[in-house]
Amino acid sequence: MAALVDWFWDERFWLPHNVTWADLADPAPGVEYPKAGHLLRALPLALGIFVVRIFFERFHVGPTYRGQRADPNSLICLLKSPDSRKLDGLSKQLDWDVRKIQRWFRHRRNQDKPSTRTKFCESIDIYSEGSPWMWDTRQCWYNYPYQVLTPGLYHYYVTELAFYWSLMFSQFTDIKRKDFLIMFVHHLATVSLISFSYANNMVRVGSLVLCVHDTSDFLLEAAKLANYAKYQRLCDFLFVVFGAAFFGTRLIIYPFWILNSTMFESWEIVGPYASWWVFNPLLLVLQVLHIIWSYLIARIAFKALMRGKVRNPTLVC
Repeated sequence: MAALVDWFWDERFWLPHNVTWADLADPAPGVEYPKAGHLLRALPLALGIFVVRIFFERFHVGPTYRGQRADPNSLICLLKSPDSRKLDGLSKQLDWDVRKIQRWFRHRRNQDKPSTRTKFCESIDIYSEGSPWMWDTRQCWYNYPYQVLTPGLYHYYVTELAFYWSLMFSQFTDIKRKDFLIMFVHHLATVSLISFSYANNMVRVGSLVLCVHDTSDFLLEAAKLANYAKYQRLCDFLFVVFGAAFFGTRLIIYPFWILNSTMFESWEIVGPYASWWVFNPLLLVLQVLHIIWSYLIARIAFKALMRGKVRNPTLVC
């Protein structure tokens, strides 16, 4: 058994030339490198996500859909908006017009809410702060593999791995779709890439791959929800936005920036080594799937133009 483990973790395969596992085993104080054992923490989290989803669908969404309504709470209503009697009292006390008081309450409620621009900028800043490889892909390879694992990258990786494991579980319990095999290959390739890139500390470029995939997926889910709820115009709009985001990220950013970095910049800065020949083919498998899905999206969009509406966005990934 020990011989099998040693063969699997052969440093001549996993690491660049002149680098050993011993070099990464004892980093300086406050410095941490990825360890393959960290990935095991994703399995209970994946099971938890899967169980929560089943519980939510069966015991929350179902009863809610049957028409249950929340009980009225007069205290909440009072705190959010004074009734007419309170308004009349305040009007007399302040010598203000009732409409002026209503406007004041509305402005007071809104002034503490961050604007959309503020929330967007904060989200971008929080995510990209301290991550120069987000803007310069060559930073993914400088000083590789001696790149520090930040808490943000660790949690991002473990959460994403757990999520894709849960998707693989749920594929066998959900209604079987036409693209079952394509989706299974996609999830398998994604889980393999996440695990592979974490084990040999390619987490910087791996995080870029995950970001590209996360950019448009939620838009498709939103379009599906709108379609199920019979909001056709909203469904059409969301599908157009999703299509633009999908084509931009999967057919432009992914091949011309990320694949360019993993295939050419890494070769120039680090040089080729054994696992390089596994990592890049896996990334190319994803690109093939991107092309297939792009064809499906374009076909649905063309039929929608002919028909006047998007009929079934669930046929896409």
